[in-house]
Amino acid sequence: MKALRLVKIMELVDRYEIYTQEDLLRYLREEGIETTQATISRDIKELNLVKTITEDGKYKYSAVRRRRNDDLEKKYHAVFVESLISVDYAGNTVAILCHTGMANAACAALDTMGFEGIVGTLAGDDTIFILMRTEQLAEELTHKIQKIMNS
Repeated sequence: MKALRLVKIMELVDRYEIYTQEDLLRYLREEGIETTQATISRDIKELNLVKTITEDGKYKYSAVRRRRNDDLEKKYHAVFVESLISVDYAGNTVAILCHTGMANAACAALDTMGFEGIVGTLAGDDTIFILMRTEQLAEELTHKIQKIMNS
């Protein structure tokens, strides 16, 4: 569950202006993730979140994506791989079946991987739909994901 929590923290920091660890705890609880302030503190350090100043002079947590380290990339990859059950495509749409409750985390990880030809992604509870530019790109992505699953 740590990997899911880390992905969710990154999503929340991107979506909301989070000023304190207490704010982050509250948002995580709203997402159904119970944790402690001490754990959040360690997660913030591990994710290399920094405080940046807002237009109104307040400091909020931010992800410095340009300096994302290899460990974080490995964590995203691990979340992605551990979440997957199967992948297939029809036309220019790729469908990924995930373990229940893991599709959002897997989709967030997928979005960081930079695959070519993705127009957009949509995640539910256990399914991800990926709209590709062409059927050929959908087939290629399906094979790449199958390789990732089998490695």
